[in-house]
Amino acid sequence: MFDRERAFSNRKSMKIGLVRRGYSGTGGAEKYLLRLAAELARAGHEPFLFSDVPWPDQALALFDRRLGQSVVKARDPWSFAGGVRSRLHKEPCDQILSLERIFACDVYRAGDGVHAGWLQRRARYEPKWKSAFRWLNRKHARILELERSLFSGRAKRVIANSQLVKRDIVQHFRFPEDRIDVVYNGLPAHPINPGSRGTVRKELEISKDEYVAIFVGSGWERKGLRFAVEAIRQLGEDAPLLLVAGRGDERPLASTPRVRFLGPRTDIPDLLAAADVFVLPTIYDPFSNASLEALAAGLPVITTRANGFSEIIKRDVEGDLLPRPDDIEALMFSLCAWADPARREMIRPRLLAKAAEFSIERNVNETLAVLEKARTAK
Repeated sequence: MFDRERAFSNRKSMKIGLVRRGYSGTGGAEKYLLRLAAELARAGHEPFLFSDVPWPDQALALFDRRLGQSVVKARDPWSFAGGVRSRLHKEPCDQILSLERIFACDVYRAGDGVHAGWLQRRARYEPKWKSAFRWLNRKHARILELERSLFSGRAKRVIANSQLVKRDIVQHFRFPEDRIDVVYNGLPAHPINPGSRGTVRKELEISKDEYVAIFVGSGWERKGLRFAVEAIRQLGEDAPLLLVAGRGDERPLASTPRVRFLGPRTDIPDLLAAADVFVLPTIYDPFSNASLEALAAGLPVITTRANGFSEIIKRDVEGDLLPRPDDIEALMFSLCAWADPARREMIRPRLLAKAAEFSIERNVNETLAVLEKARTAK
């Protein structure tokens, strides 16, 4: 067990730079980073944020101090990486933990996965001309160049949030496996509000006995929403009602009255409480936080092995793992298999217990252990 107090308190205070582009008040990465910053400060160190936008004061308030920040003006990931490199000459740090692709750092958390791996998987589900053109796109070329910089040895250690991401890093860049630590995502503990199920169903005019599936997230192409909608369409009157929470273009998707687009929502925990099963037939997801949130709400999760989250559940026990995101028949079968309320109720305690294993506290402790490895590396 990693003793964070002993590891980080028995030496002089360090200034630890944390790198993250953008800011969203509901973003999982932002919540994780702020929790980590608070733990670093608690251990006597000085966490310091590098971002391309100013974070609000209320977000920067740690338990008894304020998280310092430096705003690096940038128009894209490439210019941001260059800006951070320049800023570090003026604002030097003892260690750098980056959640973004930059040119070099002590620890890189590959929370967004491997871009080369995403492009490779994406090509399987689109016309060849389209994927060939994408490889020539300057934006993608620069992201790949940033990955090559990090994985050529300019990151001392790498945190992958799944074995899937670790395999991609080794396969595409031959980065040493012993310098990659798998640290699964974690969630803060949230009390379950059983009363929200009836309230949300009433708001959405859904009967209490209706079988409801839910899809949560933006980036609909990557997350395979079209496959979920097609499965619902083919099931016809026997299909569950599919709720879609998130931002995207509905027009290319098959039309069916059994799908409701709710748009961006801030009440995701309540929506999950109102649903019976979570569906995410994703083409590529390093580790879906939405899947973990669904598990914490007691929902079986139907997803693919291209989702790093799939590594923590058992097929046909805590959900289902599709062989391919576009296997519509398998998705239809799985949706029908979880239609039984008695089966869902029987497995619910197991789902809640499994989700509780993946806490933000566990994630932070394991991340701090990686920082210590990087600090002592020769």
